Amino acid sequence: MKLFVALALFASLSSLALAKDEEYCQNTVITACASSAFSGNSICNARFAGIDHVEPEIQAYINAQLTKSYDYLLLATHFNSYQKNRPGFQKLYQGLSDRSFDDSIALIKQITRRGGVVDFNTRHESPASVSTKRNTVEVDELHSLALALDTEKQLASGATHVHSRATHAADADRDPELAHYIEENFLGKQADSVRKLSGYANDLAKLMKVPDPSLSVYLFDEYLQKQ
Repeated sequence: MKLFVALALFASLSSLALAKDEEYCQNTVITACASSAFSGNSICNARFAGIDHVEPEIQAYINAQLTKSYDYLLLATHFNSYQKNRPGFQKLYQGLSDRSFDDSIALIKQITRRGGVVDFNTRHESPASVSTKRNTVEVDELHSLALALDTEKQLASGATHVHSRATHAADADRDPELAHYIEENFLGKQADSVRKLSGYANDLAKLMKVPDPSLSVYLFDEYLQKQ
């Protein structure tokens, strides 16, 4: 009797597995190997949870990070010229450029680790896409800080959007692992960057409220070199 019950249970489980053949890598491999035709299958990948739902948002954010890295690099070059000669501002913007580039690489690694492919030939439009409108780099020190602050707020909003999409989607599209990754590696860092640049902009604006602000700007640049 026990043997009969065991056989019946095994049969029912086997039927359930066969009903879901298309969902599992193992079943796909078994089927393919039976005909000696297995050479890799789209089901046998590293994708799970809501990666399909969040991947376009992250790719849009990668594009935004790369664009802003280039913009910061232009600002750094502008202040490193012999006409401007502001090594402190050059150091600030070079650091922001390097950080955005490194963040792009980290996000690409995260996407591929989860079974995705980053396609730079496809334009991904979403609220995570930071405005790509080109701002002139021929600006003074205070206006450059204002541009940088706006950029950091946009990048912070993009990270928040990706986190929200991964956290508050429907059950099938929710991706806690990606949400945790964005929270741990981007949200706090972007908040700190916004706070720092807002302080710089307000401090320099106060220092420049004099008839000749050239000394104030020079001293502020000296301060930035030491940061």
